[in-house]
Formats: sequence, C-alpha cells, structure tokens
Amino acid sequence: MNRGHRPLVGVTADFRSLPDHPHQAHLAGETYLRAVSEGAGAYPVVLPALSADFDVLDVLGWLDGLLLTGSPSNLDPGFYAGEPSRQGTWHDPRRDRAVMALIPAAIQAGIPLLAICRGFQELNVAFGGSLHQHVREVPGYLQHRQDEDRPLEEKYGSAHDVELTGGGVLASIIGETRITVNSLHSQGADRLGDGLRIEAVAPDGLVEAVSAENARGFALAVQWHPEWDFGSNPVSAAIFRAFGNACRSYRGSA
Repeated sequence: MNRGHRPLVGVTADFRSLPDHPHQAHLAGETYLRAVSEGAGAYPVVLPALSADFDVLDVLGWLDGLLLTGSPSNLDPGFYAGEPSRQGTWHDPRRDRAVMALIPAAIQAGIPLLAICRGFQELNVAFGGSLHQHVREVPGYLQHRQDEDRPLEEKYGSAHDVELTGGGVLASIIGETRITVNSLHSQGADRLGDGLRIEAVAPDGLVEAVSAENARGFALAVQWHPEWDFGSNPVSAAIFRAFGNACRSYRGSA
C-alpha cells in the first residue's frame, strides 16, 4: 500500500468540553499541526484520547513519529505519587491514559518522539520522575508562567535564557550553548526520570530540556514552546527540522 512520501506523525490530543455546545472534542492546536507539517515536513495525524477500551497503541505501527503537545491541563499527580492537586486544577484523565501508554511503547519501538511543555512533563513522569506542581512557589525558582492577561504575542515572546549541555543532542541540533526561550508553564521537573539526560537548564537551575539516553531513536523534550515561532525563530526551526529528519529516517528503515 502506498503511504505517500511524507512521514506520518501522531499528535496527542486533549479531551475537552466545548463551551455552549453539547459535544465534547479531541483537540490539537493548529500551531502544533502546522509545525509538524511545515517545520518537520511531515503529515500530522491527531490521536484521539478515546475511552479506556480503545487501544491507542494499535496506531503506532502506522506512525513515523510522535509529538506530545502542550496543554492547559496538568498530569494527574497520582502518576508520580505527588500531593493531590489543588481545587480547580484542570486534569485530562483520557489524555493521561493515552500518553502513559504511548511513551514507553514509542521509545521501545524507536519511533522518533518530540515532547513539548506538558509533553516534557509526561516524558519525565513516564521515566519515573516527578514534578513541581507550582514552580513559582518553590524557593529559588523564577516565575516561569506568563501573565494570562497579556496578549498572545507577549505571552509567547522571549522570557529567559537556557544553557545547553555541551555535546548534548539539543546543542548539536542548534549549534549554540545558550539560547533564549519563551516560558508558559506552572509545573516543572522535580526529580528527573531514570535514563533521561539533561539537555538544557534555566538560570535558576530548573531543567528545561531532556533526551532519553538509551532510546533507539530521536527522543527529545523541551519545556518551552518551539511550535509557536517555528517559521521565524532559527532555534525552533532547527528543532522541528531535526525531528522531521529523524521521522524520515525511521520511515526509510521501517
């Protein structure tokens, strides 16, 4: 069967209720889909977070890459033995079940994986790590979440520098030792998962990027949002280009 020329990249979806509408939806932001299509040169396929009897792993054999997106929701702290979330915290149990199954399966299969923001946190937890649920309240850490009332362009604008690990995956992709990133997360890595390598840290020491050391394929996670400016920011463009190249290599070897 002819699958076309572009690699297929699965994009994780949130499960949400739509305001003033009787239907619920499985949503993946357009910025992620465009970054996969235009930045990585791949074809994005939204992966629904259906009910528990739907085996999301069935689709892995068709995919050449996996993108774990950001989200306004937080990973349930039960996955890392964390304290119960505060009242009003938005959770997405269907997405949690889907990604906690997808991550180890994709890593084992060698499917290229790029994780962003919530996806970064999901990868860390899937490898046995834990999260700070409110980074801004941890002594010594900066405010990593922007004011929600600011215009989008400002919220997704440059926020702080990160120092890249010399000889790391990210440094080799970008060709720099220090870059400036946006920052829109309230949670962050606490205990790092076993087998994850630090790729970048913020000025306050918070881990901002990791890779999976023993993964058979590309496996990179960043805490910021490179999808927002992949068409204009050389760093963001390089990340998606590298991801796309890894997906094409995987497709050619499958």
